[in-house]
Amino acid sequence: MQIGVDFGGTKIEAAALDAEGRFLARLREPNPGDYDAAIAAVVDLIARVEAKVGEQGSVGIGGPGSVSPRSGLMRNSNSTYLNGRPFDVDLAKALGRPIRMENDANCLALSEAVDGAGAGAKGVFAIIVGTGCGGGVVFDGRLITGANAIAGEWGHTPLPWPRGDELPGHTCWCGQINCLETWVSGTGFGRDYGSATGKELTGEAIIAAMRAGEAEAMAAFDRYVDRLGRAMAVVCNLIDPDVFILGGGMSNVGELYERLPAVIRSHVFSDAWDAKIAPAQWGDSSGVRGAARLWPAPD
Repeated sequence: MQIGVDFGGTKIEAAALDAEGRFLARLREPNPGDYDAAIAAVVDLIARVEAKVGEQGSVGIGGPGSVSPRSGLMRNSNSTYLNGRPFDVDLAKALGRPIRMENDANCLALSEAVDGAGAGAKGVFAIIVGTGCGGGVVFDGRLITGANAIAGEWGHTPLPWPRGDELPGHTCWCGQINCLETWVSGTGFGRDYGSATGKELTGEAIIAAMRAGEAEAMAAFDRYVDRLGRAMAVVCNLIDPDVFILGGGMSNVGELYERLPAVIRSHVFSDAWDAKIAPAQWGDSSGVRGAARLWPAPD
């Protein structure tokens, strides 16, 4: 049995999978937002899942940020109370067994490459466009984390081919300026609309207004598609995946899949370009499924 934990900013989910990837049990609780309390919540969820199934399993954790291979401490997490702490070590100690931990976008990529929308593909690049912006890479069914465990962190590269009104850009929470996350996350989409209109709307409300024909919302969505497409073109120029998987709130906007290919095609360094762009088949379950699969399935 494989147990996955999706450690989100507002909720924590634990789920048990059998060898065929079927859910045996799944539970979720609000994330208390405190280091010690969060560890206790994870331990409790795993204990309850195992009690429901009646056996112990391997444990994989997917969450924001990553463990530094140099210091062994968490870094780059927008749940900032994790940064600088040995989160994986403390969790393993509290559970009394080894665990494996990866970035949440890596878990999305692994889940969808194994038996989701990227199954059978040679190269999969998974994109999270929600509150933040993350990425994960799988080639030949293998998660690629890189020498410094930062492979796929495209959200903290700069917006490519910037227009005049996109410079100098916004200051990101990471300290850099003009990060992709400030533009192509759902949060960035809302900020851009607000800057242009002086109105504060949720991403869902902006999309609804766009579909109703509101000119300002349509223009904001045009800008969003252009920025996301430019960013994806850079990924094509670097690793040329045959499948892009989108997760997070903006992945639910169907118009993206119709319009992104033309933007990407106009920026890639090639005479022709084609790849599949699809929403995560497992939706918001992909994170917990990918976390479980950080361990090999039992025979």
